[in-house]
Amino acid sequence: MAIHKATSVRGDSMLSASWDQNLPDVGSSRRKKPRRWRDKFREAFRGVKLGVRGHSSFFVHFFFAALALTAALVLQCDLVEWCLVTGCIGLVITAELFNSSIETLFHGLDAETKGRIHGCLDIAAGAVLVAGLTAAVIGVLVFGRHIVSILHVGET
Repeated sequence: MAIHKATSVRGDSMLSASWDQNLPDVGSSRRKKPRRWRDKFREAFRGVKLGVRGHSSFFVHFFFAALALTAALVLQCDLVEWCLVTGCIGLVITAELFNSSIETLFHGLDAETKGRIHGCLDIAAGAVLVAGLTAAVIGVLVFGRHIVSILHVGET
């Protein structure tokens, strides 16, 4: 193993040729111009559009989201219940977008790599399932109370 002298007689830093190859050339590199917020939002909206367009399961999610929002409106939910309902909708759509992004990455891989990481697709689909079941349980708790009071179940 070679030991490299770090300091020259003059006190300057001296790096070996192999060490220099691993360091970026600081003098010639330019700083990237920071992206503007509107560009970041435009890219994010484009990502949502790509995720929604490419996967048919969003139709099911949007159907149930519309159903939940309609139920919240008809049953005159309070602010906390609206927050729960919209939070669940956001949770499920976010999980589905992550699932869609993993599926998109997966389809771009070679066959050997696909074989090694096929479980990632199952995990992502499982995340959507857990989010959907969580939303369903919260929906039953929020809407069930209203429906029971409308039907006068349990009153004597």
